[in-house]
Amino acid sequence: MRIGNGAVQQLQLDVYGKVMNALHLARVGGLQSDETAWSIQCAMLQHLDTIWQQPDEGIWEVRGGQQHFTFSKVMAWVAYDRAIKSAECFELPGPIDHWRDMRARVRAEVLKKSWNPTLNSFVQAYGSDALDASLLLIPLLGFLPPNDPRVLGTVKAIETTLTHDGLVKRYHTTQVDNGLPPGEGTFLACSFWLVDNLALQGRLEEAHDMFERLIGLANDVGLLAEEYDTVAKRMVGNFPQAFTHVALVHKGLNLMRVEEEMAKATGQPSGDGSEDPAQARSDAVMDAASGRQ
Repeated sequence: MRIGNGAVQQLQLDVYGKVMNALHLARVGGLQSDETAWSIQCAMLQHLDTIWQQPDEGIWEVRGGQQHFTFSKVMAWVAYDRAIKSAECFELPGPIDHWRDMRARVRAEVLKKSWNPTLNSFVQAYGSDALDASLLLIPLLGFLPPNDPRVLGTVKAIETTLTHDGLVKRYHTTQVDNGLPPGEGTFLACSFWLVDNLALQGRLEEAHDMFERLIGLANDVGLLAEEYDTVAKRMVGNFPQAFTHVALVHKGLNLMRVEEEMAKATGQPSGDGSEDPAQARSDAVMDAASGRQ
């Protein structure tokens, strides 16, 4: 939507990582590709080289001015990381050593400038003391492992500060100018991200309880909105919201995967013991989604 949407003129650095990740997943999933797609990706990274250090409006399309948003920088890291993995896995040509250097530079800057030792958490933007639910994606994208102390601290801080009645707000609207009056419902996609983090930390019962609660919010035909008002007990915001439903499907698959891995680790049967090619392909795609090899 461009007409009447102030975001049309915004810089959103996270988009580069999203596109590169999607195209890498497509290759891993077996979708046919061609030289044109890869040449476009290489051109995108060449442009990203020149802009990744700029402030932007970020994933939430804020209206209060550009900042160095942590999630935007993490997604710049994702862009280089997935390009490297595509080039290595599928023998595609490209300046891989340069991309490795850029990936390392972005990562080092995020770890230095986005970490707030006082809060024991990553923060929304460089030098900020505000939290943001997009930080829950740090381990899901493979930027840091889920058991890293900085990830554990960030998840705890978000649970403590950004949850209301057990569901997650994307940020405090009093701290962020999003062009709307202060106050909004809990953000359902962000709540699903927390489910993933709980599962990855081994908190499976909590993850299941939260997942079941989120599913229970759907209407009579199984649709969910963008947000949920925990006071009025009703859905609010854009409806239906694809962002929410993508998160629902992804987290459901992830929960199944974690359970299967735990069953294997404890020697419990997880099937008839035969290798399922479809499941193997699904596992490969899930690994690619988080940057695992």
